[in-house]
Amino acid sequence: MTDLGDEASSRLAIELIGLRKHYREGQAEEVQALRGIDLEIERGEMVAVMGPSGSGKSTLMEILGCLSRPTGGEYRLFGQDASTIDADGLARLRGRTVGFIFQSFHLLPRLDIAENVELPLFYQRVPRRERRERALAALARVGLDHRASHIPGEISGGERQRAAIARALVNDPSLVLADEPTGNLDTDRGQEILEILKGVHSDGATVVIVTHDPGIGARAPRKVSIRDGLKVDDERVSA
Repeated sequence: MTDLGDEASSRLAIELIGLRKHYREGQAEEVQALRGIDLEIERGEMVAVMGPSGSGKSTLMEILGCLSRPTGGEYRLFGQDASTIDADGLARLRGRTVGFIFQSFHLLPRLDIAENVELPLFYQRVPRRERRERALAALARVGLDHRASHIPGEISGGERQRAAIARALVNDPSLVLADEPTGNLDTDRGQEILEILKGVHSDGATVVIVTHDPGIGARAPRKVSIRDGLKVDDERVSA
């Protein structure tokens, strides 16, 4: 017989229970970045996490991506308690499960676009031919396969962000985390990126977008607002 915990594990991508994160900045007093957040995100949901600068949303993204550990509370990722996994285990979990998209792209300037997209596979020791095939497929998915041999400095900002999305998708992750993915783009390019992320969501991935852009929040199926390290609102758009 399946207990309630097992049911939650099969249904939820993310489960936060009383999540807290405190840290010190130099000699300053302790900063309470997250002060007890409860949140459930189901598998296959698309959620925008909204909040002003200093609200704690970037800290939350780091914890969701297993880049940082909480000070207190619980974080379960696809049913696994992240606090019980050692550093090597978290790295493997990230590699298999999570795709990251950053505002600043983080493309290596001396590598061409296909090589940049291949990087997650390189670190997982995927054979060279398979790396290239999967990178080209990911670039085609975002409409950028014709730029595979270009270096980042030869393409536009919107194309660089699409390349970063392809890199995030090359491992076919179950969870895609996007941190201000349209922050460096104009309105039209930002809408293109949002449409790509909606397509990733339609393909079955869980997508979490951290942003202060109200335009993204207005178009997301669910919007979670945080302020001063606390969840203050949670809205779902009716189907």
